[in-house]
Amino acid sequence: MKVISKTITSLSLILLFSLTAFAKGDKKDGQNSHGDPINTQEEINEYIQHHVKDSHDFHLFSYFSEGEEHHVGFPLPVILWGENGLAAFMSSAFHHDDDGKEIVEKGGSNFVRLHGKIYELNAGATEVSFDEAHHPTNASTPIDLSITKSVFGILLLGLLMLLWFGGLAKQYKKKPIPTGFGRVLEPLVLYVRDEIAKPNIGPKYRKYTGYLMTVFFFIWISNLLGLLPFGFNVTGQLAITASLAIFTFIIYMVSGNGHFWSHQLWMPGVPYLLRPVLAIIELAGTLIIKPFSLAVRLFANITAGHIVLMSLIAIGITMQEQMHPVGSTILSFVLSLFIMLIELLVAFLQAYIFTMLSALFIGMAVEEPEHH
Repeated sequence: MKVISKTITSLSLILLFSLTAFAKGDKKDGQNSHGDPINTQEEINEYIQHHVKDSHDFHLFSYFSEGEEHHVGFPLPVILWGENGLAAFMSSAFHHDDDGKEIVEKGGSNFVRLHGKIYELNAGATEVSFDEAHHPTNASTPIDLSITKSVFGILLLGLLMLLWFGGLAKQYKKKPIPTGFGRVLEPLVLYVRDEIAKPNIGPKYRKYTGYLMTVFFFIWISNLLGLLPFGFNVTGQLAITASLAIFTFIIYMVSGNGHFWSHQLWMPGVPYLLRPVLAIIELAGTLIIKPFSLAVRLFANITAGHIVLMSLIAIGITMQEQMHPVGSTILSFVLSLFIMLIELLVAFLQAYIFTMLSALFIGMAVEEPEHH
């Protein structure tokens, strides 16, 4: 009961902090007297879409003082490969501009940031030109190798995992039972080994347990970080989930034995005329459907959860004209707290599903034929 009480208290504090991002000021002549831009349904939708996307700087929060907006955060390195080669600078060079008005000159090229994406202006261009659909017509997209917010989150998470599990490994060398934070990690490690790796892979499970543990803890902790109001959304980026799916794909493709490939290419025990058809179906499942389902399932569930949670938080603003501001805020808080509890379950569940399916696919690839 004490753990549940502390969990709900922590979630409440996180939600209260998140609600401040949607603070609504008094209106005068249709405008916000405090200059708060997050005020209408369209602005809220734009804010939510921006929140789930990746960015080139780490933004913690914003506040208004004397009608001027101030941002609190820190810049991240921007690394681009354009027509004139490599260009590197800090994201603060854009001064939080996201409309393509701020031009950064580096390496003989001019760069602008538009809706979170960096473009390189064509030679001789001094500003961005747009077509009817508001797409830039005189700019190209350079190869972006920047340390974005998601990359920063991956590096931070990787460092934490190295410290945590490195410390756990050192404790096992000295004593059979870990102490401190190691006692929290040990049952989770045993769970992944005994309940996911062993049953699904079989006798060869030890070879793949390290990968499965890495994937499980990386996804789970990333999902938990995504629930914080700082904008971490690592597993909500399709590039990240696709990379994880590709790792699983490479492992079970390389590990596949003769028994596995014989069932893929020339299914035994079925008529010869059907074997080519079954081979196409099996190969489509192995090469396309399995990695695609791994990547999209994780990405879609995490992104949808963030959007739903942010939308419920925004109820405190959107329903103020239909009901009392205090009532709309209470309604928003209660619904958000309920969804937040579900999101904690989803954070673990998605890590479990991805790891379980990865173990299942690997187990199918390394399974030995049964002799009767």
